[in-house]
Amino acid sequence: MTDQRVKVGDSDLEVFPLVLGGNTFGWTSDEATSRKVLDEYVEAGGNFIDTADVYSAWAPGNAGGESEIILGRWLTVRGNRDQVVVATKVSEHPQYKGLTHDNVIAAANESLLRLGVDAIDLYYAHFDDKSTPLEETAAAFDELVKAGKIRAIGLSNYTADRIEEWFRIAREHDYALPVALEPHYNLVTRGNYERTLAPVAARENLAVFPYFSLAAGFLTGKYRSAADAEGKARQGMVADYLNADGFALIDALDAVAKAHGTAIATVALAWLRHRPQVAGPIASARTPEQLPALLDSVSLDLAADEITALDKASEPFAK
Repeated sequence: MTDQRVKVGDSDLEVFPLVLGGNTFGWTSDEATSRKVLDEYVEAGGNFIDTADVYSAWAPGNAGGESEIILGRWLTVRGNRDQVVVATKVSEHPQYKGLTHDNVIAAANESLLRLGVDAIDLYYAHFDDKSTPLEETAAAFDELVKAGKIRAIGLSNYTADRIEEWFRIAREHDYALPVALEPHYNLVTRGNYERTLAPVAARENLAVFPYFSLAAGFLTGKYRSAADAEGKARQGMVADYLNADGFALIDALDAVAKAHGTAIATVALAWLRHRPQVAGPIASARTPEQLPALLDSVSLDLAADEITALDKASEPFAK
């Protein structure tokens, strides 16, 4: 499809501008299906897989680490480790909760084993642990960098103040600086990121990789009324968007999609890709059939008036 690559902050990592989310691996996608999704993503030019040690501990019969194991087996079978950038996260695995020094080191070692790699390319602090001094957490991540176990540091679900504090501590102690930010950001979740996180990301040259890019499926256009979501697994996750403002936004996305002969999800992801500091949205595919609409977003360039129209339609969600 494309060999387009974007740089991850000040690191030496270069990635495809659409990140494949690994949360479905071992959960809604069995191992065989997960491998097909991975194969087709890479064949289309993709090289960046985002997972976490906690995926998918919430599923019946799972303990956490299932996604990393499936990804690791696929890397081994395909023999393509050098062509793939792997991101994973720490703080939420049932056996490795929090971000104390010892927990971060132990969790990283376990992730390395599950993934079957010598180093994690991008290692995120998944959720802030305010019960642990930030100095202790930053020191642990720096230790992993210096040991060659991780190549770069990312922060996920951190407030602007805590991101700035991490940078202050890192500079004061000459620790490795974070290079990436993974926030909750999309057309129906704009306010917090745009008001508080985007300015910090710009100042510190953080590459931004938004998660929930399609708002639990709402931004695919599958829900055109409240009735469409009734009884669905994600009804609670999209409930806040099932209103006049949400449906007007879907109509605006639909108009742009029809103009380009593409899917609504493609346009929603392309809008994110056009935002300042966004290096690439994260999107998951439960089956290979869901991939084309996601991949098409990389080559879709929206016109200025189309971006303006989407910005205006999503203004109710920018507060």
